[in-house]
Order: sequence, then C-alpha cells, then structure tokens
Amino acid sequence: MEFKDVIANRYSCKKYADRPLEGEKVTAILEAGRLAPTAKNLQEQHVYVLRSPEALEKFDGLTRCRYGAPTVLLVAFDSTNVFTYPGGERDSGIEDASIVATHMILAAADAGVDSCWVNLFDPARAAEAFGLPKNEEVLCAIDLGYAAEGVGPLPNHGSRKDLGQTVTYL
Repeated sequence: MEFKDVIANRYSCKKYADRPLEGEKVTAILEAGRLAPTAKNLQEQHVYVLRSPEALEKFDGLTRCRYGAPTVLLVAFDSTNVFTYPGGERDSGIEDASIVATHMILAAADAGVDSCWVNLFDPARAAEAFGLPKNEEVLCAIDLGYAAEGVGPLPNHGSRKDLGQTVTYL
C-alpha cells in the first residue's frame, strides 16, 4: 500500500471482530516502533503487549475503550532516560513515545490491522495495575485487531481543515 493511502485511510476502530491477531503481525508492528527515532537515540520506550485474558480483563478495568480488541499495546517510557531540552522545562519522553506509537499505528494500517489510540484511562493507575517499574510513565494504549463487519471510520473522517488554517509560513 502506498504511504499516502495508509495515512489517508487509517481510522480509529471502535469495534473489533472476535478474531485473533497473528503473532507475526504483532511482531512487525512492534518492530516499526523499535525503528522509530528518539531524541539522542535514547530509545526510552517500553511497549507492553496485552494479549492474555487476564491482562485484557485488567485493562478493561481501567477503560471502556478496548472495543473488543484481542491485543492492546501499552506504550510507556523510562522517565529517567530522556533528553532534557535547553531551558530545562521539557524533555523528550512524551514525544518520543508518541513517535513510537504513531509508527506502530501506521505499520498496523499497512499490515491490514485496525487500531485505536486510547488515552481515556489514568496512566498512573495503569502503571500500578500492570506492575510497571516506578521510572516508567504510560503514554497511551493502542488497541489492535480486525474491525468487526460493517465497522468503518466516523462520517467526518475525511473532513480536514485547509492547510491555510493549520500552517503558517514565516
């Protein structure tokens, strides 16, 4: 699939079929995240793959937004291994983990796997529920699976502002 088609057609799936996701596809998606660039190449991301009934049930206790997905990626980063920007007010943790998550979402779409970026949960509760190390902060979760029959993008999916409304040349 052409990259422009991947980014134009990818949408946030809100209902998944009762169909397992192949391990090789999960591995390919994770590999896309591993290859994502990070500040100073620190690679502070850590991705937790939730596939067992126990892990998925635990995730369901944190959010209503799994939508029946058979696999969830919990994306975290090591807050002690980030690049601090000049001025000392920001660091690269959130943006690097966001780049990793975006790479995985686009790789999923390219592989014919549907996804949804989930942020409707308390990251600290998720870290505690899954026993993550204290230095890791959860950014988001990504539902992965195959859309249920008849499911597609929301009606406004193709509606975008003109570049002139979102871009300024200086």
